[in-house]
Amino acid sequence: MIKSLASPCSGAGSQKLKFDRSCKKVKQRAVRMELTITQPDDWHLHLRDGDLLHAVVPHSASNFRRAIVMPNLKPPVTTTSAAVTYRESIMEALPHGSSFDPLMTLYLTDKTHPHEIKLARESGVVYAVKLYPAGATTNSQDGVTDLFGKCLPVLEEMVKQNMPLLVHGEVTDPNIDVFDREKIFIETVLQPLIQRLPQLKVVMEHITTMDAVSFVQSCKGGFVGATVTPQHLLLNRNALFQGGLQPHNYCLPVLKREIHREAIVKAVTSGSKKFFLGTDSAPHERRRKESSCGCAGIYSAPVALSLYAKVFDEAGALDKLEAFTSFNGPDFYGLPRNSSKITLKKAPWKVPEAFSFSFGDIVPMFAGETLQWQPFFE
Repeated sequence: MIKSLASPCSGAGSQKLKFDRSCKKVKQRAVRMELTITQPDDWHLHLRDGDLLHAVVPHSASNFRRAIVMPNLKPPVTTTSAAVTYRESIMEALPHGSSFDPLMTLYLTDKTHPHEIKLARESGVVYAVKLYPAGATTNSQDGVTDLFGKCLPVLEEMVKQNMPLLVHGEVTDPNIDVFDREKIFIETVLQPLIQRLPQLKVVMEHITTMDAVSFVQSCKGGFVGATVTPQHLLLNRNALFQGGLQPHNYCLPVLKREIHREAIVKAVTSGSKKFFLGTDSAPHERRRKESSCGCAGIYSAPVALSLYAKVFDEAGALDKLEAFTSFNGPDFYGLPRNSSKITLKKAPWKVPEAFSFSFGDIVPMFAGETLQWQPFFE
């Protein structure tokens, strides 16, 4: 529900002239707005472990009711027992009284056994399996090298168990241009996969191109969806280089051309049920970003809801924000929608330059900039 808060200049008759001057001033100000929506979930989140987990989990827990938690730790979360243990660590790190629910995932490898998928489904805490092509991104060295040759029995079991496959959609061939890797992955891996297993639920994570938008929209039957990040909605690849090299805007898949960003914005603000919120919030300590070989990942958890609201507001589509943030994800996963509510208020606030901890600083997305929307909980 969108509310425009009434102007004080509502006088009539003999009071009209009295208020003329003040009304003119009020009209020059931005209209104050409130938007109440069902509390969102984050369908793609990195929480790390150890001190980093304890540092960042409060930001996600304060904004989102649930989150699909990525398994690319060291060592990766490849078994159900490891996922259960990791979930316990997350629960211990949550602020007192938090209702945040981490939904766990398994890291697919060439050696994953179909029986592990049965165990995962029976556990009640594992909700998906993540495909990292080996070498595609942070901590993906243990990922898949031959999806059809080594993982087909696992994929077939996932169909039986109605277990979604979450795809980091990039090829890793060094001869393929980094800006073309998503497009080539769709052509050489994803399309053949869908043709071979049309009943497999697939989420194409953090889409970055018009090619991905077109592919997801072309898939029928509700078996293919996509998560979309704040950075791929708001930034194009110029953001990596403006004013010098910008390591805090570096992520994988890398930012693309403006035409791709525009295509993604158009898709998510269209009201399509195929696209849903997934921040891909990926924290790294500042020194690991600002180095000779900086890590990929943008830390968006503290600002994500403000940024998504910005995108939909600028597109004139605030009436479609709730479906994208709060309905499409749980509907795809077959989970109930949240009953809790949040209110987004259009009130300027400044993003901190960094969050400081005993181990160092974490720099958030849009650090030091002023945003226009703030979430408040009922």
